[in-house]
Amino acid sequence: MDRLLQSVKININEKIYVKDPESSDLGRRIIEESILMIHDMGFESFTFKKLGVKIGSNESSIYRYFENKHKLLLYLASWYWGWLEYQLVFATNSISNPKEKLEKTIEIVTKGTEEDSSFSHINEVLLNKIVINEYSKSYLTKEIDAENKEGYFIIYKRLVTRISDMIKAIDADYPYASSLASTILEGSLHQYFLRDHFPSLTDCHAKNAPTAYFLNLVFSILIPKTK
Repeated sequence: MDRLLQSVKININEKIYVKDPESSDLGRRIIEESILMIHDMGFESFTFKKLGVKIGSNESSIYRYFENKHKLLLYLASWYWGWLEYQLVFATNSISNPKEKLEKTIEIVTKGTEEDSSFSHINEVLLNKIVINEYSKSYLTKEIDAENKEGYFIIYKRLVTRISDMIKAIDADYPYASSLASTILEGSLHQYFLRDHFPSLTDCHAKNAPTAYFLNLVFSILIPKTK
């Protein structure tokens, strides 16, 4: 899997960026340092001016890649979901049993993130934390409907559809497959957020990870219907 991922390029909707950051050293530095800075100071405090100082480049050079920091956040989130999708596809491709396939999928999308050496300029661990803390800011905007029509969230939606199809493969009559699939993805982020900031509001702690919770939730619903 590691060798396969080394040859993979996460394809992001071209409308999100002005110039593909993967096309140059400067673009990759913009991505690398923006992840570090957003994780360190938060999205609200992050600016292209501060990023320019950090990478030793003019602020205007960053605008040649991204129209604004909102588009940069969309790019980072899209990259994360694409990276997660590739892990899911490679890990489940050879699994024929529907239940085992969904179990593996839930494990992948809800487990803690480890750094992937296949992408040296992206710290996936910190990017995961950004998605947990900042992802909702990419779509809770007045422009959400227009951006959705432009395909900005297509990777995330495709990932939900993959999980939904796996749920239907276990129980074709279950009427809420898409709702359950999106709950797994969004709910996992929320449980990690609660664990880090409101620990009294979740049972998912170090010894009881979100993975166990979502496996219990999903198969409490689906397993009785497969007997």
